[in-house]
Amino acid sequence: MRSARRIGPLRTLAVALASVGAAVLVPAQATAATPEAPAVTTQVSVSSVDLDGPAISTVQVTVVNSGPQRLRSLQVAFAGPKGWAVQPAVRSVDGSLAAGGSAEASFRIQVPEKRAGFVIRTFTATATYKGGDGRGTATGIRTERSGSPLANLAAAYNNVAVTDESATAPGDYDGEGNSFSAQKLAAVGLTPGAKVEALGAELTWPDVAPGTKDNVASSGQAVSLTGKGGRLVLLGSGVSSGAVGSASVHYTDGTSTTGAFGFPNWSFDPADAHGATLVKSTDGRNRPDGYGNATVEYRVFAHSIPLDPDRTVDFVVLPANANIHVFDMATAP
Repeated sequence: MRSARRIGPLRTLAVALASVGAAVLVPAQATAATPEAPAVTTQVSVSSVDLDGPAISTVQVTVVNSGPQRLRSLQVAFAGPKGWAVQPAVRSVDGSLAAGGSAEASFRIQVPEKRAGFVIRTFTATATYKGGDGRGTATGIRTERSGSPLANLAAAYNNVAVTDESATAPGDYDGEGNSFSAQKLAAVGLTPGAKVEALGAELTWPDVAPGTKDNVASSGQAVSLTGKGGRLVLLGSGVSSGAVGSASVHYTDGTSTTGAFGFPNWSFDPADAHGATLVKSTDGRNRPDGYGNATVEYRVFAHSIPLDPDRTVDFVVLPANANIHVFDMATAP
């Protein structure tokens, strides 16, 4: 009853307000926030570079003001590979650029004699400015290639990892003359040309005879590889606890991605060190004086780096770390 007496006067007040046309305030309904459009940033591009050295090449750097304000106090710095002389190192651009306007800065770079083999050269231009998009700096990078990547991983083999127990002398997997036993590897299914399933990829154990080069001690080799997928899977192991590095994957459209990975030492390290996955484990190893260390496990691992699944792989540049040994690599979903 007490509640009824309170409600009555409130209803009376509402009727009275309505009769004189008074406004009744109600809470505003929340509205969804409109997502902001991605900011448009200043564009910096580098012209192609003539790598047919020895020569002095001219390079043009173009800066486009994609911001809403005038761009002023523009300075452009340019650099090539380490040791390549550039004149001048920095150029100032007079005046200012309206929105959508562009300016060019010219540089001369000393190109050395062309090196044999496959080489990727990187050139970087950095613009600093006031106004424009308000960010104050923007960078453009261009890569140029000379030569061709190796046809496949087998063409990059530079190390003997597997020997027969009756002929251990050719082996030198770890720099101390030691190697895997071909007999012990065969006992766990790793025979020449055997298929190896790991991390969703189908890999192949090197199809060569024991005592011959069968793996890559990684030192920045560029190796052709065709395929698409969500990741690149590498089969191998390390010969120290520091077998880590980054591989770059280059796609047929000229883009690239980079991923870091590592392998545990072929013995003693935890099997999941550096995020690796154990694939096979063998008993003992071959030493210069014959088979030994029978109570110690010597192992092969798999690891992966992400790929852009919408692009087709053209080639892979392996890490510059010879402690990483690679037996095979393949794409996986």
